[in-house]
Amino acid sequence: MPTIVIDGFRFRFYSSDRFEPPHVHVLRDGKEAKVWTSPIALQHNYGYTQRELREILRLVGAHAERLLEAWNGYFTDLAPRD
Repeated sequence: MPTIVIDGFRFRFYSSDRFEPPHVHVLRDGKEAKVWTSPIALQHNYGYTQRELREILRLVGAHAERLLEAWNGYFTDLAPRD
């Protein structure tokens, strides 16, 4: 699974996510949040404080292009070939 580390947070997505809109799972210290990338919105949170969530949403916005590029590249590579 692709993982991008930004400011100590691990941003990743899973092959089973391919039929959902683009999003990232954000992990650190046993905590996890799921964030939609367009528009940027919190889907769920397991353990992060409100302050941490604000930082996560800020990072998703600041790195949206990079995250979407990784998403599109990964799921294009998983597409069945003729």
